[in-house]
Amino acid sequence: MGNSESIPVYSLRSFSSRERESQQFQVEVFDANRHFAVKYPHRHDFFEVLYLARGSGFHVIDGNKYEIKPPCVFFMSPGQAHKIEFSHDIEGFIFIFTPEFYLIHYNNPNRLIEFPFFFTIRQDNPPLLLNNPDDIIFLESLFKKGISELAKGEGFSIELLHSILDLILNTCAPLYKSDENSLTGKGHMLVKKFFQMVEENYEKNLGVAQYADKMAITPNHLTQTVTHLTGKTSSQIIKAKQILEIKRLLVHTNQSITEIATRLNFPDQSYFAKFFKRETGVSPMQYRSGSV
Repeated sequence: MGNSESIPVYSLRSFSSRERESQQFQVEVFDANRHFAVKYPHRHDFFEVLYLARGSGFHVIDGNKYEIKPPCVFFMSPGQAHKIEFSHDIEGFIFIFTPEFYLIHYNNPNRLIEFPFFFTIRQDNPPLLLNNPDDIIFLESLFKKGISELAKGEGFSIELLHSILDLILNTCAPLYKSDENSLTGKGHMLVKKFFQMVEENYEKNLGVAQYADKMAITPNHLTQTVTHLTGKTSSQIIKAKQILEIKRLLVHTNQSITEIATRLNFPDQSYFAKFFKRETGVSPMQYRSGSV
């Protein structure tokens, strides 16, 4: 069941041409003949906007399966694992970028996660289904303009590309139908920020108090807010992320139980095994062997 490689984590470097390795964004055509080979499922450490104009299939993001119904837009946050099963006539555009690229002109570090489709409260990623011809034409023109601008080579305008990305996100945000649009205020943003911090720090095996400290709030305030908006405690969110990552490592790598425990900063293998069995009902080895 396992293989020698981990679920691949792609950085933007994997997606950029060699002369632009330090680049923090990429915009290009998405079709069945993309110029680099990616393994599915994979994860990446950047944000992604995938616009699909034609084709069919399914997009699985963190275990949630969504049908591809063009024209539609998928949004992914850093750390999410995804897999696309698509027809040969798939066609669209993709814009991938680091938070640093988007936030460079903004003083507000939360500006990205204020969008309803990134680090969602429900932890799901339904696509934005487009049905207004004006929106479709406008969004396609933005992606095309970004691609033609990048094609200029060294003479491209990073300011223009930043503005194009901003327009794409701000055009999609009010169209994105989700419960999140009715959620506002500090509590909502606090939970999204917590999700982002758990994604960035899960390998450190931090507790609720340590996350609260990083966010400059009390553990009680963190847990009350998270529970109120998600129905889960902050401790449950942390554990769920740990279990998800442990399962990924057990299935997609040949790392030993001890190596996985060390990687995720557990004090020892015994504690790690007890934690996994308490949360899942099976031992790590049983899960790995598929006898569950």
